[in-house]
Amino acid sequence: MRTLTRFLIYLAVALILSAAGSRPALAQIPIKLGTIHQTPPDSIDLAMGSKRHFWRAAAEVFGFNMGLWAFDRYVQKGDFAYISLNSIKENFKHGFIWDNDKLGTNTFLHPYNGSLYYNAGRANGFNYWQSELFAIAGSGMWEMFMECEYPSTNDFIATPIGGAAIGEVLFRASDALLDDRTRGFDRFRRELAAFVISPIRGFNRIITGQAWRWRPTRGRIFGTASFAFRVSAGLKVLQYQGRWNHMMVGFAARLDAEYGDRFEVRSTKPYDYFTIKAELQGMKSQPILSLLEIKGRLLAREFLESKRTHMSLGLYQHFDFYDSDTVNGVHKVPYKLGIPASVGVGMMFRDIERRKWVFDAYAHVNGVLLGSVLSDYYTLDERNYN
Repeated sequence: MRTLTRFLIYLAVALILSAAGSRPALAQIPIKLGTIHQTPPDSIDLAMGSKRHFWRAAAEVFGFNMGLWAFDRYVQKGDFAYISLNSIKENFKHGFIWDNDKLGTNTFLHPYNGSLYYNAGRANGFNYWQSELFAIAGSGMWEMFMECEYPSTNDFIATPIGGAAIGEVLFRASDALLDDRTRGFDRFRRELAAFVISPIRGFNRIITGQAWRWRPTRGRIFGTASFAFRVSAGLKVLQYQGRWNHMMVGFAARLDAEYGDRFEVRSTKPYDYFTIKAELQGMKSQPILSLLEIKGRLLAREFLESKRTHMSLGLYQHFDFYDSDTVNGVHKVPYKLGIPASVGVGMMFRDIERRKWVFDAYAHVNGVLLGSVLSDYYTLDERNYN
């Protein structure tokens, strides 16, 4: 499960960057590669994307879990995948525990799997809130039936809630790549990229024939959203308390993106506006994904609107993941932080003074339902956080 998931994630990031553009990024200098202006969705596309198919969505959640279990059992031969009627009975009898898996497994890979359950609903016409129910059902099925380990409390929280954050971002990213008016290689690369970014949606398009059917409209249920991003790349250094002999150097690349209009709140749906930061690194003994931040607006209200000044207050979902591993020579881990389940209030303010300068400010106050941080007082199995 974990090897396959990692491969899909890394391939998705590569395809996003390659689809965005091929211009090189100078070391340590952010380059704005593109800004796309908003156009509303076609009414035909909107109607088609809103048709609900419950049984197809449920079958995709069930089928994904069965396929993932078969891969873990017969290919990876993982101990946890040798299930039986007795193991299922014990899961229900014993109840939930807090597991000791790695931070990346618990606070990123499980939410990523949750995003696949979530997108089974999303790709079949269900909205944000309704699709969350498919993520809950998929996580519950996996925890109670598909492992011979006791069901995990943290997984059951992180998988559906973090999965909704990652899932909605990936669903909208895949939507932005689709164009049913195209043919040939252009159509193939768009469908391939959309499939890798949102595999369940891509699978859905294949079994329904949408992946190759020509239509006079784009097929995007969100239209063309306002979107801006920048990519930066360069060297990253980890150094232990100024000791040059305990320094690690590697390559790192970061993506910063903003989706939607931060002050358009009249018809806001969940994630009509969100920001995302992601960092990949190539450094010995360090995780490839070192940072992932998502801030998605669930609802908002504008309190101040004039020609030059705007202020809005909203409810935001947050997903935060920072990961590192032992620094060579000192056996110290610099940091670990995973917050897959968090929601809070956010304020955004903008003032434009005669077009000479723009002042932007924002503040967030969050409540954390589930979070993990590096701990010197808890070390067991693969877990060094609490």
